[in-house]
Amino acid sequence: MIKDKIKKIKELKKIVVASKKRGKRVVFTNGCFDLLHLGHIKYLKQAKSLGDKLVVALNSDASVRKLKGKKHPLFSQRARASLVAALECVDYVIVFGKSTPLGLIKALRPDVLVKGSDWRKRDIVGRDFINSYGGKVVCARFVKGYSSSAIISRIQKLK
Repeated sequence: MIKDKIKKIKELKKIVVASKKRGKRVVFTNGCFDLLHLGHIKYLKQAKSLGDKLVVALNSDASVRKLKGKKHPLFSQRARASLVAALECVDYVIVFGKSTPLGLIKALRPDVLVKGSDWRKRDIVGRDFINSYGGKVVCARFVKGYSSSAIISRIQKLK
């Protein structure tokens, strides 16, 4: 069930600890996922391929507005969380309201932190923390032609 994949931090932390005790590799990524598209799907599948459990931290509506402006998000955090959770490659979704996911990264201590290749490794939030305990930071391949901003812009030109 989709709703079973959407977790609060207390429950997710227990799940992650138990998974790691069983030798499972936990992968973490985050984003707004405001307009889910093929680029996101390929990105999330690539992230999942790096481990056994994929945790996706989703920016809350308020944090998306801070990052992208008052016209965003296009869809509510509940709708976005449900869409991301519906993907087979995603094991868990957690919504966060901070400007960065650093608190979640510190609480969950994933084995792998993944961001898109549009990020420079040195700018990835949580990189130093992940590296401090031997975790891995990966920049996933960017899928050319798929960007939420570009898609939104193309839609606006259709008016």
